[in-house]
Amino acid sequence: MDCMNFIESLAERAKSASPAVPEDYIQDGLIFCGKCGTPKQTRLQFGGLIVSCLCQCQSEAYEREQEKQRSQDRLNRISQLRSLGFPDIETARCTFECDDWRDKKLSSACRRYVDRFPDFLKRGRGLLLYGPVGTGKSFLSAGIANALIEQGRPCLVTNFIRLTNTLQDSFEGRQDYIDRLRQFQLLVIDDLAAERDTDYMGEQIYSIIDARYRQGLPLIVTTNLTAEELKNPGQLRRQRIFSRLFEMCVPIEVKGADRRRQILRNEHDELKEMLGL
Repeated sequence: MDCMNFIESLAERAKSASPAVPEDYIQDGLIFCGKCGTPKQTRLQFGGLIVSCLCQCQSEAYEREQEKQRSQDRLNRISQLRSLGFPDIETARCTFECDDWRDKKLSSACRRYVDRFPDFLKRGRGLLLYGPVGTGKSFLSAGIANALIEQGRPCLVTNFIRLTNTLQDSFEGRQDYIDRLRQFQLLVIDDLAAERDTDYMGEQIYSIIDARYRQGLPLIVTTNLTAEELKNPGQLRRQRIFSRLFEMCVPIEVKGADRRRQILRNEHDELKEMLGL
């Protein structure tokens, strides 16, 4: 097929792709859209052939369809990231929208961490949230991950017990598993010091934390330990772990009453009322 025949073939295909409708009209030998008044055809400089093109309303409709597809692709991507990043369904429900703002300063700080995450990611810096049980540490750290996932950033929210159990079950592939954690821009690990306090567990925990440090990737850790326990850990293995964490994370004390206990009391009162007690 010579060049002219090829161009004519393309012109015929384009013509069938944008057919004229009764509302359209002819002007200067070209078809114009009867709705928006812009041309549906154009004349090629080479050979003078007339080929179809998108009028303004067709172009806008096409862009709307493309934007709809991009939005759907984004939703699918976020859904995949959330499924991958939250092994516990309950944790996936922890979002800033559900925050009670009981600690306004801390809630604001967590949101600013999300807003400034590119800077924290560049520096490889995370947070160390410590304080009594039930004060909202786990909720807010998961809220940070959820907000970042909404931006399309891969995050993982887990705990040290799950991580160390996985490492123990796949000992031969231990390093491969630790390396795979690099796919997550943020790793959130809950309940430091809730795992078994043994040399082996301590070594696994240090390996995970140190890998993030050497990869320059941020980490958020929560723990029920006090400031004194973090400063004076006692055992050498804990000294190594906490020293590395203080290098990587901004320590933030989380105070307040035990929210879980208050929620449980409220639920018990409601159930007693249902029972007429």
